Amino acid sequence: MSKLIGYARVSTRDQSTDRQEADLLAAGVRRDDLYVDCGVSGARASRPAFDKALSALIDGDTLVITTLDRLGRSTQNMLSFAEELRDRGAGLRVLNLGGGDVDTATPMGSMLFTIMAALAQMEHEIKRERITDSIKKRRDAGLNLGGRPRRITDSQIRNAIRLVDSGEPAAQVARDLGMSRATFYRRARAITD
Repeated sequence: MSKLIGYARVSTRDQSTDRQEADLLAAGVRRDDLYVDCGVSGARASRPAFDKALSALIDGDTLVITTLDRLGRSTQNMLSFAEELRDRGAGLRVLNLGGGDVDTATPMGSMLFTIMAALAQMEHEIKRERITDSIKKRRDAGLNLGGRPRRITDSQIRNAIRLVDSGEPAAQVARDLGMSRATFYRRARAITD
């Protein structure tokens, strides 16, 4: 008897799969046939829950995902995955395609899957390009790029420099500030330049 195997994934541990899981359960996937990877990039070749989902697939089963990018980042990955599904006699259902089944065993389904995989990769590359461009523009304009806020003020670094100049070991001064010696030297150079 064929069944639906669901797969959900998020790239970082602070993201949630709740929405994906709810959509997969609403599509008819049973809770014990739902596999979830948390904190696993789609670019990785090995994803533990994904590998288990593939192992659970048998002839006639259907893998259900919410969006095409849950499978991977590149068209080549997705196409090799489609070939693997075809070899197993399994189908693929992508919920963001209107809930219709994409049968990768048929020429039309294979073509649709190829087009959607290429579009997903293009979207990922455009997003990466936009982020890179934004970072470059912010850097060129001298704006803050974000990151962890500095806890140690420039005044504290100046006082630490005076301690080092008076003979205190730099490693101990840096440790007292709660930073590495390399970070201390980098901050000290930035202040004295």
